[in-house]
Amino acid sequence: MYFRKLLFLTKTACCKSLKVETKCHSRQNIWIIAANSPKFYSNQNLDDRSKDDKPEKVDILGRFFPQAPQTQVDAQQIKKEQERFEQENKEKTEENEKSWRRMKLGFAVFGGGLTVAATCLVIEMGSPRRDDEGQIIEDEFSHLPIVFQYLRRSWKELTFYEKMIKEPSREKLLPDPLPPPYQPTYTLVLEFTDVLVHPDWSYQTGWRFKKRPGVDQFLQAVASSNYEIVIFTTENAMMIWPVLDKLDPENKYITHRLFRDSTHFVDGVHVKNLEGLNRDLSKVIVVDWNKAATKFHPQNSLILKKWKGADEDTSLLDLANLLQTIAMSEVADVREVLSYYGQFEDPIAAFRDNQRRLMEQLEEREKAPKQDNTLTRSWLRTFTRR
Repeated sequence: MYFRKLLFLTKTACCKSLKVETKCHSRQNIWIIAANSPKFYSNQNLDDRSKDDKPEKVDILGRFFPQAPQTQVDAQQIKKEQERFEQENKEKTEENEKSWRRMKLGFAVFGGGLTVAATCLVIEMGSPRRDDEGQIIEDEFSHLPIVFQYLRRSWKELTFYEKMIKEPSREKLLPDPLPPPYQPTYTLVLEFTDVLVHPDWSYQTGWRFKKRPGVDQFLQAVASSNYEIVIFTTENAMMIWPVLDKLDPENKYITHRLFRDSTHFVDGVHVKNLEGLNRDLSKVIVVDWNKAATKFHPQNSLILKKWKGADEDTSLLDLANLLQTIAMSEVADVREVLSYYGQFEDPIAAFRDNQRRLMEQLEEREKAPKQDNTLTRSWLRTFTRR
């Protein structure tokens, strides 16, 4: 029994030994013994293979675009191209440097010229004034050092020219009123452009001015209704004066003419200041289409729609009726009437409506003659709102 167990253990140990891989390592070679097949690996070959095992460079462009081997002629041509390219870069660099030197020289000359011009201007504008005998006239800058005298006088002259542009050329725009009964009671200030005439320009004729329908009848009716007519326009006198001569050649209707030099220049707009008219503002009426041009005195303004040259326009005739009604009513302060009509977008249309209602009331009165006559006595209130 003991012998059988010993034999079984020996047999089992031998079978397991066949399945075990025995490795025998030496300094030069490696032996690997397996149950089925032996294999031999060289340690030196593995080391050499690890050294040579580097990623191979692949020329992808070369595969798709194969190139012929470079010859000596090609090398010389490439060298010439490189030299030519370097020469062009060198020439461009030199040209840029020359341009920069010329630019600096130009700036220097311009700055020098500007300095000389400014110095001459200061000497000319800042020199003291002299009398007829050549003696220096003392002013508020005479006690200052000579340099500051010239600078302060020059600045005063420059601000004077700025003031000429922004402010009227004179404080009193109109002469003193005439004694009664020669002075009309009311003063009518009219804008010329797009109220009485409309400017038109073309290549064939140049500038032309079209008269508004009824302008002649308007001037004649208003001038004979106790009104002093003043043309106050924001245009230049050189352009408008000849047109006014054609419109009123005998100066029978237009009493005074005021132009752009009589306005204030505020925020890019030429504004008319009625304080300089030297007239009682309670008797002054301004007719214009531009509300910004009369913003100093909106209570004296009657803003009409801008006339653009329509031939069927009748606004001037209706305006003449309104002004005649004010004069006949002997309105003490025209600003009350103008404030009433100023609330309408089209004051002339509002006046037409009042006129139409008055005619309807008069027709009703004719049909009923026995009614109260208070309507007849106060018919002007419909127009003047007094």
